[in-house]
Amino acid sequence: MISPDDDYASHDAPPRVRRALLSVYDKTGVADFAQRLDALGVELISTGGTAEALREAGLDVTDVADLTGFAEMLGGRVKSVHPAVHAGLLARRGHEGDQEDLDAHDLAPIDLVACNLYPFEEALSENGADDLTATANIDIGGPAMLRAAAKNFFRVAAVCDPACYNTVVEELEESGGALSLDTRRRLAGDAFAHTARYDRAVAGYFSEETETDDVSEQEDASLPEALSLSLPRAEALRYGENPHQQGALYGAPSSHFEKLHGKALSYNNLNDLSAALLLIDEFRDEEPTCAILKHTNPTGVAVAPSLEAAYQRAFSTDRQSPFGGIVVVNRPLDRSTAEAIDRIFTEIVVAPAFEEGVLGFLQEKRKRRVVQMNAAARTDRRPDVRSVVGGLLVQERNPVLLPDRAEREGWDVPTQRAPSEREERDLAFAWRVAKHVKSNAIVYAQGRATLGIGAGQMSRIDASELAVRKGEKAELDFEGSVVASDAFFPFADGLEAAAEAGASAAIQPGGSIRDEEVVRAADEAGVAMILTGRRHFRH
Repeated sequence: MISPDDDYASHDAPPRVRRALLSVYDKTGVADFAQRLDALGVELISTGGTAEALREAGLDVTDVADLTGFAEMLGGRVKSVHPAVHAGLLARRGHEGDQEDLDAHDLAPIDLVACNLYPFEEALSENGADDLTATANIDIGGPAMLRAAAKNFFRVAAVCDPACYNTVVEELEESGGALSLDTRRRLAGDAFAHTARYDRAVAGYFSEETETDDVSEQEDASLPEALSLSLPRAEALRYGENPHQQGALYGAPSSHFEKLHGKALSYNNLNDLSAALLLIDEFRDEEPTCAILKHTNPTGVAVAPSLEAAYQRAFSTDRQSPFGGIVVVNRPLDRSTAEAIDRIFTEIVVAPAFEEGVLGFLQEKRKRRVVQMNAAARTDRRPDVRSVVGGLLVQERNPVLLPDRAEREGWDVPTQRAPSEREERDLAFAWRVAKHVKSNAIVYAQGRATLGIGAGQMSRIDASELAVRKGEKAELDFEGSVVASDAFFPFADGLEAAAEAGASAAIQPGGSIRDEEVVRAADEAGVAMILTGRRHFRH
């Protein structure tokens, strides 16, 4: 352990900023910031494009190359990594040994650094995630300067956010050119958080699994020995799940969705919206599909020749629960579907795009939120994280279930009768919907539309009875339907209840010690059954 100097933090007065180093990728506001520093008599040092921008603003700037005695080299990869820069940042003012070193090499302290970093994540998002793009956008000198300045916050200010320029320079102007220790300490915290987020993004890129064309066949990702999370706060929420709880949204949600109309999205809205985006992604490349959700559970899902027909079929599953829910579609929303949705209060309408005039129509109701999908949910490579008492649970995301035959290669048919082509198509549909229903989950479907959904029950037979009861309440006919269960039937009673309700085929993971008993019950009822070998719990 390195021992601290006892007298290092003791200062009679805040140090005056006399020399500032400005080296920024994002040049927003930097010229105005530099002009106000110059007006305070601060010497300006800068690099490359930043120096050029400041000279264009009429400012006198010292190039870092003049300070170090070395011209920028390796295409700009080496310019600020030099003792003339880092000794100036790290030197402890008033420390006899440090001052002797500065004097011996004719170096002077640097009191403020304004620096932001190469846009690593943005570059990968725009140009694709390849190693050449990644390495080109890994900043070396910027993080080093910020960390050096932040380490020496007793005497140096590290400014990493252009939004802070005005606050910083106002304090300098009001105080005669000095920043308080509280300000420098706060800026140091911001700088370390900024470089931590940046390093986490770079580390995340290199630790990501390799994608294949088949999302379901991606290699298993190894979870880290130590988990480091550093995400910018995207939005402060009015409150969390309940009004007495504080809440905020972190990350970069705009890369996946954007609110086009309505009040700010609440904690619960965002939770529901995430569930909707993940569900509709199962049908991203399918025929027109509509899903209606309430409290993260689908109340109805349907595929049809048109979006309006898909909405009507999804709505018919449960005509009561959709009030105040979310409607999400996989095609640009057309006017006739929008008008159908408009007949009841729908809190959030989500679509990848909106046909001409539709957005204006939806905006007529002030309380309705309208959200546009910007990217498929499957492109979010972040792991699934949730809190538990004393820690975090982290897992890979449950991959998208693809509709083609490749997804079904591991399926087994243990019953005497195999599903018909129509039944198999409905089973594949119901299986994908069940994946997004809270466990215990049961989904009845026919014609690629849900008939009844039983969610979050303590027993599987309760979930089945609830699904049937909801469908019967909607006056739907279950004869010839199929049923999907997110986990195995532990007893034959669940399968028998489904057959009694009218189901002619079932799909479930299998793996129960009573599988043979369940298969016999299916054969006795004439029910064809598929065992997928994969469970889809969602708690």
